[in-house]
Formats: sequence, C-alpha cells, structure tokens
Amino acid sequence: MTDVEPPPPPSTSSPPPATAPIAATSYIHPRREPFEHGLIPIPKLIFTDGTQTLSPLKDKLLHRSGQTRRVNSSDIADTFQISPDNARLVLDTVASVLHSDSDPLVTAKPSEIDSVGVDVSDLILFLYVQSYKRLLPRGHKDSAAVADVWPSTSAFDGFLSALSPLQLVRSNSRRFMPSQADEEAHQLSYLQKHLGNILSLLADSMEGESKGDESLLFTHEKGLITESTSLDVHLSVKHNKVLTMEKFEHLAFLIYFGEKGSERIPLSQNAPFFANSDPDMPAVAVPAAQVHDWLLENILSALEHISERASSKENGPTGASDQDVPMTDVGATSIKASTSARGPSFIEGISKSSYVKQASDLQGSYIKVVNCHESVIYILAPLRYATVYGCSDATIVLGAIGKDLVYILGVRVEHCERVHVIVATKRICIANCRECVFFLGVNQQPLIVGDNHKLQVAPYNTFYSQLEEHMNQVGIEATINRWNEPVALGLVDPHDSLSHPAGVSDVQAESATRLDPDQFTNFLIPNWFGGESSGSTKDNPFPLPDVYMASQQRNHKNLGELKQILRETPLEDSRKRELSSALHVYFKEWLYGNGLESFLVLYLPVWSKAKPDKQPGNSGS
Repeated sequence: MTDVEPPPPPSTSSPPPATAPIAATSYIHPRREPFEHGLIPIPKLIFTDGTQTLSPLKDKLLHRSGQTRRVNSSDIADTFQISPDNARLVLDTVASVLHSDSDPLVTAKPSEIDSVGVDVSDLILFLYVQSYKRLLPRGHKDSAAVADVWPSTSAFDGFLSALSPLQLVRSNSRRFMPSQADEEAHQLSYLQKHLGNILSLLADSMEGESKGDESLLFTHEKGLITESTSLDVHLSVKHNKVLTMEKFEHLAFLIYFGEKGSERIPLSQNAPFFANSDPDMPAVAVPAAQVHDWLLENILSALEHISERASSKENGPTGASDQDVPMTDVGATSIKASTSARGPSFIEGISKSSYVKQASDLQGSYIKVVNCHESVIYILAPLRYATVYGCSDATIVLGAIGKDLVYILGVRVEHCERVHVIVATKRICIANCRECVFFLGVNQQPLIVGDNHKLQVAPYNTFYSQLEEHMNQVGIEATINRWNEPVALGLVDPHDSLSHPAGVSDVQAESATRLDPDQFTNFLIPNWFGGESSGSTKDNPFPLPDVYMASQQRNHKNLGELKQILRETPLEDSRKRELSSALHVYFKEWLYGNGLESFLVLYLPVWSKAKPDKQPGNSGS
C-alpha cells in the first residue's frame, strides 16, 4: 500500500469533473447475492493482492475465450489450476448469483451450463470479491456466562465456538448478529476500498496506449487507498483507462440503485454519462476516473444515509416494519416474523411450536429462519433464496428455492444442531452444523464447508399441493436430484473474519453420509388450510432411488397389516382407550429415539384445524 498524496493535476489536463450523485432519494446498494451466496472456500481462488494476479489471469481467460468472451469449466480449471469438480462448482455458483436475465447462463439448464460458459468480466468480478470477509458478529456481553462450548472440538477459536444454538436463544441472537444495515455498510465499505482495482479490471486502455499500464491503479484519493507504483499513476489512469457502457453494465453484478421490490433499472440509465445514450448507437467510452469518482460519491452518500438511519433508530421509536427489530423484544402475542420491502423476511425465536407461512404471507423472496428450537416450521412458498441460522431440535420445510425471473439461488444452513431440513432447491450450502439430516431435491451438488459433524443426506420426502407449480416458477427440475453427491471443502471458511489455529485451513471438512433406507420415512404436511390452497401435486415429484422406494413400500405394508390387526381385534371402549394411550407413549418414545422430538409439538393444540401460527399455545415463549 502507498499512502502518499499525489501531486495536483495540471489545469490543462484535468479529467472531466465527477458528476454529482443521482437523486437523493435513490441510493446505491450492494447486491446481497455475491456477498452472501457467491463465496466459495477454495484458497486458490482468493486473491489478496488486488489486480496483480488477476489481471494476467484475465488476459489468459480472454485468450482462451476467443470472440465469445465466454469460458467453460475446462478453461477455469486450466487457468486457475483447480480440479474439474471445483471449476464446475465455480461455474454453477456464478450462475446462481448473476444479475442479468439476458445472460444465457441464467436460463441455461444444468446440463447446458458448461457449454454456455460464463462471461469473462462477470467471472473476474466474482473472483475479485472472493477476497471479501464477512462482518464479524458483535461480541457477547456476558461471555463468562457461556459455560459449554459448541462444537466442543470446533476449529473456531473466535465468537461462534462460544455459543451453541441453544445458547443463541438464551442470548437473544439478533442483538449480537449483524443487522441488515450493518452488513450493507460493510459491503459498501469493501466496494469503496476496492473500487479502483475493480474498475481497473473492467476498463480498457485507450487506442494507441501501451498495455503495460493496465495494472496501474488509483492512488490515495477521496479516502480510497489502493496500490500504486509511482506518483504519476494518478494521471496515467485518468487518461489511459476508459469504460464502455457494456463494461460498465457488468458492475450491476455488485451494485444497484433504488429500493428492493421495485423494478430494476439498467445501471447505465442511472449514470449521467450513459443515461441519454442512443440505443441504436454505441455509447462513447467514459474515462474510468470519471466513473470512479461518481461511484465513490454515491457510495459515500449511501454510507451517510445508513449512518443517519442507525442514529434515528437509536434516538427514536422503531417502526413496526423495521427489518432489524429483534422479535424476542416484541409482545408475546406478536407473530414471529418481520418483513421489509428491501430486506429479507425473518422468522425468528419460534420455540416448541409449529409455524406455517405460505406465499401470500411473505413479502419479497428472501427469508431467514433464525434461532428456532424444538419446533416444526413450514415455509410453503417459492423463494429466491433462504438462510437457516442457529436452529436446533427442529424440522424446517422450505418450499421451492431457486430462480425468480433472474436469479438461480438457493439455501444456506449454518450453525444448526439436530435439525431436519426438507427442501427442493437449485443448490444448498451447509456450514458448521451438527447431527442434522437433509432431505433434498437439489439440482446441484450440495456444498459442505466448515466444522460439521454427523451430517446425513437423504432424498426428498414430502409434497404439498402447490409444490410442482412453485418448482416450475423457480426452475427446479424434478428429474435431476444430486442429493447423494455432496462436495466437502475446507474445514475453515476463509471468508469469515475469525482467527483460526495454524494448519486448520488445509483440513477438508467432514462430509455427509447417506441416511439408512430403513430410517427413511415420508413426511406428511398437514392440510390445515383445507380449500384455501389448491394445486395439482399429489405425490413427491422427485423419483426415489430403488432402495428407498423398497423401504417405503415395506413400511406401508407393515402399517397396513397393523391397521388390519387393530380393526379385527375385538376390544371394549376402555381397552381401546388404553391401547390408544399406549400407542401414543410408544410413538413419543420412537420420536425421541430417532431425533424427531420436535414433532412432539404436534401434540399441542395444533391437533385442531386452526392455522398453527394462530393458536394460543404457539406464542413461541
């Protein structure tokens, strides 16, 4: 890093002045997708030296791509010296977080992704943000009160190892989990710091200029510190680097203007230097420095706005629609969900209850299930992506998770213990979980990272009436289920901000084993809503492997024989009641013995036909 003030530019050669930020009511935002769902813990893909390594690698990719400017997994594997499986994982992940519905990779079927390939500019931006580190959780106020450590043999020696999922509920997790505003500010600060490097990778040299200057970066200017080699770099970049409108649009991979829930306007239409361009004529390239200054001003304006909002929350009452309200602080009669037009929907703090949300109950297409325990939670809706965090002894059923017009995202399950997750999704990432079972209908290989213990995977095992309709909406193919092909990466996630013991980063994560077919059962979603929801799905749309189908048929046969015996056994009413009680006792013991104690909540008032989240016994307390 060079922290030297550059000399003032001569007045005769000053660059075009930066244009003021766009209307004050429209702020720049980081796209959540690449920062939350686009990070892969592969050390060879994390470049901490800015453009020094990425710039020549970009040239190699462009050479291999020819006129198409697109590369496939073979090109990626050879260029970055990674395995073909990891290269395909890169391609799948880029496809999952791309921003443009006009890119053929977004609409490609799983079998077509490799032949379609990825645009080199999008790939370079994706690889650059692999250097991003997630925001460290706020410190626990009473660490001495934390007696036991979860997991006991965790590689983590920082914050997360100090609290088990059960302790998260006692500690009111969202008080020390970063808020959505915290994360957005952290991501904007990252972009602010690295903006010069990012633009340098996208920009072209002016005609007649030497390619030798392409690695030159911005120097200390307006609070931005990046690498430089001499004091005249500032002027060289100002005059040698330009951005075309096409290259500028690739920045939409990382940023956007406006509010979520509203129609996205092309990024170039927000930029005054491209906004009035004739669609039938190629726009004139703009000096990279002008783009840099304009974006930097907008980032600073957005950071100030976030700071002002945070101050107003601290000094005044918080609105009911505020996405950062800790739900454990509201009254016991309140539902355990909060939504925002921009932020995700939260389902939080559900305890010893069953809870249902359908598509009509949710705003937006991103949901976070946080800090739920000993409960059964049903999210029966098509979603872009979902996060399950810090839950224990629960069963969570997620509807179809995949692409919504543009996006092909998925599910992230993190820091959970003894949780059963049932989901149909494009992709799933499992991190730092213990004794969890995943019943999957998944089109891409499940990704397992971090410190995991005793994970099991099994084929998808349920349905609800609108499932196939929701799967069609988000682009999930029932004929492709890669539930039994998990990919385990590093024991340590290099994208977190925690410190780790030396050498642990080279250890591979523990993978998942297949569930014993004899323990496989169908999961029945109760029809609490009667005629309120209609759909054509009558059975599990994902075909079961033969060994699981045979086990299921044996179970059905045994159940039918048992029912027949009970029907043919003459019993007085008192004996029938005794038998019924005995069956309930043995059933509860079976639930406990198979790690399904969360289903005991079904013995609460949920037996009635009322909606589960409306029942008096389901306050979550």
